Amino acid sequence: MTTATVFPNAPDITAQDYCVLGLATCFLKADGEYQQVQIVEPIPSAALEAILKGIPTSYQIACAKSLNDIFPSDSPQIPAEFPEETQLCENFTERLIAAVRTYKSRPEAKTHIPLGTVRNDLNFSLDRKRVLNAVKVVSTEDNVKQHKYTHQTL
Repeated sequence: MTTATVFPNAPDITAQDYCVLGLATCFLKADGEYQQVQIVEPIPSAALEAILKGIPTSYQIACAKSLNDIFPSDSPQIPAEFPEETQLCENFTERLIAAVRTYKSRPEAKTHIPLGTVRNDLNFSLDRKRVLNAVKVVSTEDNVKQHKYTHQTL
């Protein structure tokens, strides 16, 4: 018996595969003002383990789902556990495939949140804002000052 693959470009991913989705509070910057947005994004196994150890995170909840729940048809559906105004993250499908593979390589990470359950006891913090559209402008002041003998053979 063969299991149908969900993604033609990822034949190793099946509809029964496990993934954790997180509800992240992020910000968009426009005209010096910050606008708060809620984003659903896949959480890889290593990040989930760090979050569950209590580090401050922008995630309010983490929800374990199978790909069948996320992709009931050709397009992804936001699970009912998330608020209505929630949006999917950028490159959602690619990030989901990558996160699923982390749980396949570390199956013991699936025990942290059983399939179909939600964890809301995360250390949610907005002290460090996640700005989605931040642009870093590099200037000459960013250069590291070096000693004058750095590139000379003494």
